[in-house]
Amino acid sequence: MLYSIYEFNRIAMTPWRAAANATRSSLRAPWNPMGDTVAGRTMAAAAELFESVTRRYGKPDWMLDKTEINGKCVGVTDTVVWSKPWCNLVHFERDHDALVAARKSKTADPKVLFVAPMSGHYATLLRGTVEAFLPDHEVYITDWVDASMVPIHEGRFDLDDYAAYVREMITLLGPEVHVVAVCQPGPPTLGAIALMAEDKDPARPASMTFMGSPIDTRLSPTVPNKLAEEKPFDWFANNLIHTVPAPHPGAFRRVYPGFLQLAGFMNMNLDRHVDAHWNFFTHLVEGDGDSAEKHRTFYDEYLAVMDLSEEFYLQTITDVFQEHKLAMGTQEHHGRRVDPAAIEDIALLTVEGENDDISGIGQTQAAHTLCANLPESLRQDWVQPEVGHYGVFNGRRFNEHIAPKMKAFMREKGRDALQAR
Repeated sequence: MLYSIYEFNRIAMTPWRAAANATRSSLRAPWNPMGDTVAGRTMAAAAELFESVTRRYGKPDWMLDKTEINGKCVGVTDTVVWSKPWCNLVHFERDHDALVAARKSKTADPKVLFVAPMSGHYATLLRGTVEAFLPDHEVYITDWVDASMVPIHEGRFDLDDYAAYVREMITLLGPEVHVVAVCQPGPPTLGAIALMAEDKDPARPASMTFMGSPIDTRLSPTVPNKLAEEKPFDWFANNLIHTVPAPHPGAFRRVYPGFLQLAGFMNMNLDRHVDAHWNFFTHLVEGDGDSAEKHRTFYDEYLAVMDLSEEFYLQTITDVFQEHKLAMGTQEHHGRRVDPAAIEDIALLTVEGENDDISGIGQTQAAHTLCANLPESLRQDWVQPEVGHYGVFNGRRFNEHIAPKMKAFMREKGRDALQAR
């Protein structure tokens, strides 16, 4: 019922948004003298603010059509190279001829697979992460599909299916791939790799990096961790799971709606978001186009959310946040126990942010404890000062400090891991 009410409200606001857009357009038209007055700019700013906070934001574009290598522009095309109902594997394919010309050689770059979160936002949230690796890596990323877009006849999708998808994609890319799990996918990705290690799978990756991941949420618990433990399982099942209404392709599927996840994110830092929108309004009134554009760019991404399947969301709540199964050694994958101690020759890097309020310090580092049989020579840990959760994988400090450390680790420790096999 809540989902239907949300959709009805969105549809009911359509004429008001149209009116706001018309008002803004007319006031900013070059022929309208009122647009140059304080009153005109204020009305136009109010109209744009109203439209922006009542709009549904669709899946953003990647907007990564080029990269720069040795001062030369190299074209980039995002291509789907593997696909299933719940995920597409996207390869950011660089123009071969331009790449060879920029490098003056045909040297192959290492492959990196970014396992994007399936936690409400689209994979495009990692646009900056991908962009930082494009000049010197063959970049792939998991592009998870909005549950409201998956027809109900495609069946269920849970945490075990997620791990199975990750294993299939690693197998496709081969043993020299470097796997990077950002936030939520840490536990299922570690589980998938542990199974590959136990099977002595020849396609097991050269390295694995976990960034701000809830490997063991008992350590430095944050507000979301405490909420997940304080509320009983039935509370999540009864209050946060709703049915997708028609005419969505996934109509009648039970999901955790993206708009509820977004509400949770916003409430964690409500004052900050209110201030940001007030500043956006004042920037528009003052004619500060650059600052206003930065706001649009951030919130066009941040406000674009997707639904999660009921079984995936609830299993994540129980296995990761309430029963800590991977950390406790009780995690199973389709009835088979998952044992990270089986990992002996896959290099491990953990990255955390000093001010992370989603995954506290120590939660990601727990991967080192679980991978008990991994030699010290194949381990590395880094805590980045002065960054929060999103700063772990995006922004200036990521580009200047974290990304270079990741690349050096992959190049050196990944090579050592492959030679040890």
